[in-house]
Amino acid sequence: MKPPRRTGSAFERAEAAFKSATTKPVEAASRPAPKTIGVPEGKEMVSIRLDRAVLEHFQEDGPGWQDRINAALRTAARLEGE
Repeated sequence: MKPPRRTGSAFERAEAAFKSATTKPVEAASRPAPKTIGVPEGKEMVSIRLDRAVLEHFQEDGPGWQDRINAALRTAARLEGE
């Protein structure tokens, strides 16, 4: 019995396999993002050097010290209304 005959050349099969592996899938239509009035923008992780006394001051009230530093910086930068 003869083996099943392959259709197309080896090049065509390789090209088809490459295209199927590298083609981006079609994304579903997305809904527009909801309006975020008054919602603070996302936060970004950064590395900053602070004096030990400054760090201890904000940490002495426990968890949330990073938010307290952020609030103090927003006040100093006059960003409270934004």
